[in-house]
Amino acid sequence: MHPAVEGALVGVGIGLFLVAGEYYFVVKNAKERAKRQHELRHELDPTERKRLASIASFSAFLPPAFAFFFWLIWA
Repeated sequence: MHPAVEGALVGVGIGLFLVAGEYYFVVKNAKERAKRQHELRHELDPTERKRLASIASFSAFLPPAFAFFFWLIWA
């Protein structure tokens, strides 16, 4: 397999892992906050939404960056 494709796949995997982990922790925090405040529904506040958006945009940058560096190092 071409090194750039390998790098892109590694970047996609790491990006998905980062987004899923961040989403898990943000939702967990929102549920705990709702429980403390005796609310029935948990909602994400704007700061948490921005955190998720920033990690998602960073994760979108990972596949091309990993593809380039894998190609640069192993090709």
